[in-house]
Amino acid sequence: MTRRERTLSLIKPDAIAAGHTGKILDHITSAGFQIIGLRMVFLSRTQAEAFYYMHRERPFFPSLIEFMTSGPVIAFVLEKENAIQAYRDLMGATDPAKAAPGTLRALFGQNVEKNAVHGSDSPENARREIAFFFSEAELIPVQSTFPQPV
Repeated sequence: MTRRERTLSLIKPDAIAAGHTGKILDHITSAGFQIIGLRMVFLSRTQAEAFYYMHRERPFFPSLIEFMTSGPVIAFVLEKENAIQAYRDLMGATDPAKAAPGTLRALFGQNVEKNAVHGSDSPENARREIAFFFSEAELIPVQSTFPQPV
């Protein structure tokens, strides 16, 4: 059974610096995802450490934090049927060299660390990650209708 879910995505500093933001967003929306919240932010060291706290004991943690604070990130919430798995499939493997052709990381990633995008890996992490960047009031439900300009 499929269900509509939300997931968080980040466009990482490497992809923003390379000018890939528009192409990545187009790729995502062309795959049927709805963007229901979006913002560009500079993560402080404290914020990056809090966001990636689950990796704090891993050897790559210091370089991950350095990288994620090296430039802005674009955080956005996606909604779609089975969004978490669908987005993980669209992102591709963490290592762009091992990512399937046509996936975001194969198209826009440089290496395991500079791999263009992040996506939530579970419903629990999606809820935590979305709340890290957005309040519920900042998310525009897909069902919303807007008045047409006159």
